[in-house]
Amino acid sequence: MKTAIITGGTGAIGKALVAEFSRDYRVVFTYNKNIETARHITEEYGAEAVKCDISRPDDIKKLREYMDSCSLLINNAGISQIKLFTDITDEDWSEMVAVNLSGVFYLTREIVPFMVHNKSGSIINISSVWGVYGASCEVHYSATKAGVIGLTKALSKELGPSGIRVNCIAPGVIDSPMNAHLNADEMQELIDCTPISRIGTPEDVASAARFFEGNTFATGQVLGIDGGFC
Repeated sequence: MKTAIITGGTGAIGKALVAEFSRDYRVVFTYNKNIETARHITEEYGAEAVKCDISRPDDIKKLREYMDSCSLLINNAGISQIKLFTDITDEDWSEMVAVNLSGVFYLTREIVPFMVHNKSGSIINISSVWGVYGASCEVHYSATKAGVIGLTKALSKELGPSGIRVNCIAPGVIDSPMNAHLNADEMQELIDCTPISRIGTPEDVASAARFFEGNTFATGQVLGIDGGFC
């Protein structure tokens, strides 16, 4: 059976991705801290959980046994933070870059040689609508998510001749704990900026990933799953 590696599997979007691809893949997902949620997901979907801090290159070696059979990599793990630009510390910046951008780089770098050898593969990176438009008080988050988009576009050109597709999803406001800090008025303001007049679901993102997984002519694309956010 084909193997899919999904990072950040215990988050709302991560769990939806595991649920979607467990139907026809051997799914291996990473988690960092939430072991109880990881256990529940493992039991519910028959997926395999690996404790892995993707911001640490040495930790990624825990996934090497799954890489030879990996035909689908979804770089989903990420963190966010709300802060004024002038309040962002060196530590805030370093952690955001390490998880959201360097983590994508480290894991993809490890897996690509196996995909090149197999002459096939699909890599899907999860960015954000803020990586496209930018967000006030989320400069460091927006910068890393914009970096993921740039990485996607450049890598798709490099790996295309090897039969490997690289695409990106840029979710808008999604119903997930990552947005739990927003109060009702702030959430309504975001809904008002969304022409479809609702926030998205993790399943909306998972269905977009399924599209990229199945479309063999799509590469280098950034798909906004954002309800028309503007």
